[in-house]
Amino acid sequence: MKRLNLILSLGLLAFGVQSFAQTNKETTVKIVADKHYTFVANTALPMSNNDVSRILAQMPGSQGGATINLTGSQYDVKVTKDSVVAYLPYYGRSFSAPMDPTQGGIKFTSKNFTYTESKNKKGAYTIQINTKDVQRENYRFTINISTNGYASLTASSMNKQPIIFNGYLDEPKKQD
Repeated sequence: MKRLNLILSLGLLAFGVQSFAQTNKETTVKIVADKHYTFVANTALPMSNNDVSRILAQMPGSQGGATINLTGSQYDVKVTKDSVVAYLPYYGRSFSAPMDPTQGGIKFTSKNFTYTESKNKKGAYTIQINTKDVQRENYRFTINISTNGYASLTASSMNKQPIIFNGYLDEPKKQD
């Protein structure tokens, strides 16, 4: 009986996750093809060493030693055909720090970047964005997107350890 309850619970959970998908397949295909979407970050996973992990485990919002909950925050990356605007936090080891402490994190607007897109057999996308005009440091973003709009973004640069953000794609807001 316990086994049956477990199987039914897992089945209901799997059905619930699918019914709460962020976007449907057609919307995901459309916004990726138009190169007009917003990646909204829900969690951050620093690729840090043990010392940084111990500090992160003590922070509010930490879900363990490595994953940081960003739900409710306004952290995102807006992608259009002519610009990439990033507003993300950074947790991990940085090899050069800004003189102004308010300039921390991954915050930039880039108009000069390369954008490559590939699609696998199951319909998932991998997008590579390399910035070329960010003043302090250039970034490489690798975005993996599922057919229902869930995504992960890996941000890397020469001056910081990589960090992974999990979240979803959102359609841009229509301006009146």
